[in-house]
Amino acid sequence: MKGWLRFLLLILVARPLALFMTGADVSGRERLPLKGPAIVAANHSSHVDTLLLLAIFPSRALARVRPAAAADYFLRDPVIGWFSRHVIGIVPVARRKFGRDKDVLAPARAALAAGDIVVVFPEGTRGDGEGDEGMGQLKSGVARLAEAFPDAPVTPVWIQGAGRVLPKGETIPVPLNCAVLVGEPLAWEGDRHAFMTKLRASLLALRAEAPPLRWS
Repeated sequence: MKGWLRFLLLILVARPLALFMTGADVSGRERLPLKGPAIVAANHSSHVDTLLLLAIFPSRALARVRPAAAADYFLRDPVIGWFSRHVIGIVPVARRKFGRDKDVLAPARAALAAGDIVVVFPEGTRGDGEGDEGMGQLKSGVARLAEAFPDAPVTPVWIQGAGRVLPKGETIPVPLNCAVLVGEPLAWEGDRHAFMTKLRASLLALRAEAPPLRWS
């Protein structure tokens, strides 16, 4: 699909739909990266998260935003796969490693090398929002990407309420207010464990700042 057609579909269809379903109260929008290579790391409780993030980026950056998504889920069906690749613009990531030398992050690395803004969900799957302070254990893939692209900023984002709009296991979304908090970008400082600790702390700090959600 031509880039301009994807852009029009995002602007005219996906963005209005996401804003209608969520309300999208955004704090710190000015911290979002406008060019790549850059990484956005967000918590994950709903498939609405991806559309919501696409909706809040400035139009001039939208063409470069590439959400990382599970290949086994989003490419399982030809129609869903076409929409995921050509409209959402996903970076397909395999959740299972087949073969000793398989690099499941290769598509994300390629997108960053091309100057894209890659959105990752370090939890790896949708959570229920009720575990350890509302966030699951973070996987180290985001640290490996940051290590490979040390000059790429990593921007933490907390999404509050998307799990109410489309809970895990449900197929029909319900319009309810959500909040998105964008934190200060993190820089790679040479240690994966320290980076993951700092990222988790940043996400939880944003969660603590989230306003009470409205129910209408």
